[in-house]
Amino acid sequence: MAIEMPRGLPFSVDTFGPYTTTKRRKRHHFLTHAHKDHTVGISPSNIVFPIYSTPLTVSLLLQRHPQLDESFFVKIEIGQSVIVDDPDGEFRVTAFDANHCPGAVMFLFEGSFGNILHTGDCRLTRDCLQSLPEKYVGRQGNAPKCCLDYIFLDCTFGKSSQRFPTKHSAIRQIINCIWNHPDAPVVYLACDMLGQEDILLEVSRTFGSKIYVDKATNLECFRSLMVIVPEIVSEDPSSRFHIFSGFPKLNERASAKLTEARLKLQSEPLIIRPSAQWYVCDDEDYFESGSQIQKQRKVRFSEAVRDEFGMWHVCYSMHSSREELELAMQLLSPKWVVSTVPSCRAMELDYVKKNCFISRFSSDDPFWKILDIDMGGVSSVAATDTHTVTLSCCLMSDGLALGSANSKMEPLIESSSVKKQLLSLSPEKNLPITLFGRARLSSQESDRPLHERKAIHNQCVYTKTWPEVEKLNLEEVVESLQDDDNKEEETVEKESCRSFFSPSSKETCKDLSGDLRKLYRSMNAPVPRPLPSLMELMNARKRSRKDLSF
Repeated sequence: MAIEMPRGLPFSVDTFGPYTTTKRRKRHHFLTHAHKDHTVGISPSNIVFPIYSTPLTVSLLLQRHPQLDESFFVKIEIGQSVIVDDPDGEFRVTAFDANHCPGAVMFLFEGSFGNILHTGDCRLTRDCLQSLPEKYVGRQGNAPKCCLDYIFLDCTFGKSSQRFPTKHSAIRQIINCIWNHPDAPVVYLACDMLGQEDILLEVSRTFGSKIYVDKATNLECFRSLMVIVPEIVSEDPSSRFHIFSGFPKLNERASAKLTEARLKLQSEPLIIRPSAQWYVCDDEDYFESGSQIQKQRKVRFSEAVRDEFGMWHVCYSMHSSREELELAMQLLSPKWVVSTVPSCRAMELDYVKKNCFISRFSSDDPFWKILDIDMGGVSSVAATDTHTVTLSCCLMSDGLALGSANSKMEPLIESSSVKKQLLSLSPEKNLPITLFGRARLSSQESDRPLHERKAIHNQCVYTKTWPEVEKLNLEEVVESLQDDDNKEEETVEKESCRSFFSPSSKETCKDLSGDLRKLYRSMNAPVPRPLPSLMELMNARKRSRKDLSF
């Protein structure tokens, strides 16, 4: 899964597909690796080529999509740098090994927009980090010589507190599991996913046997292996080692294999699944619908574990655990971290909670350029004003005492210069302006001319609750700005609901406690008004219809 890049950047990474009026066409495209969730939308009719990627990724992609042509791609080797020409100024991009799957890379972008690392999918071990330029990697206790402005980070397992074994250690566990079952006539390896070739290669070398892949049922895996490790592939089903398709209905198929052997009074086959999902996902998320079997809770990471279906599991992960991500962020010390996983798990990292605040960005920082927000006008309002956007935090808790462990923080980013410009545009002085829609604005704001609304959003005060900030992905900001640029006239039905979005400037939010309202006012911050519920909106429409009927 990939996210849209901010519109202030001239390039996209792992995002392809048809463009709509709400999307600004990117001039340069980059592909980190060949997994299907990162190549969705690649088509001659959907995107403007070329696409920058590694030769191996290009080969795998062309094999899967024969309608594509090799001339559509610019090949970039791991460790290679390329200068990309662009109307806004040339920039340098360098590819680094992502420790994920064959051909997978991280891209480091360096240009007038700052220094940006996009990890794609990765496993950021120490060895992987050491391949990055030395100036960007610090040592424990010492910050790097040059801080990255942004990291777009793979946080697939960012919630997992478990310590994953290394890939090498996991492969040794698989080898040991096979040694411990010498009577198994067939060994089924659930390794048909791109990125598990090292397992198959080591098994083949250790036991001196090729691995059978059924072309009829697993053609894509067969083709991929023939590109990456053709020397270990066999089309002879009498081989002891077989590729076992991971999905769908893996548990049912594994049980069927074991039951069949028992009925025939034969030795049971050995079924091994190398994956981290069994170790980190909740039962209801991992097991297929309808299954009532509970996952074994006391899992071990140092050896293979057998589940209730008779399948053996080994924790082989192509993504970083939370521990590895925390260490990587400490060494890289980026100014801002954005999760490439839609659930925004980067915001759960301790490093992000302690260090990633917009208060760190001055008005001339590349941060604003990436978001395509013009902060240049701030200095023209008042030469004596500070141009640094400051961060204030107030507690957002419903009836909780200040300082409570369960209370939540709301960052309020304010610049007095920007605030003056906003107030000069607004007849109602107390209305908050946000980057995230007009739910708290008056109906007069909705009626403003488009150029005035653009001016407000381009020089904005940003106010948002802390849980929302933790979930802040840059694409949300981008989509909000793009929606305003392309917004059509309000429909009649929306007009009937405006009364809920047009509170008097004297009104306060009745749902907030008195202490919170005082806290907002003491900081000269507008008291937020909650969005109306769906029931309120429906009742409003009913009342308006009744009034019209009279």
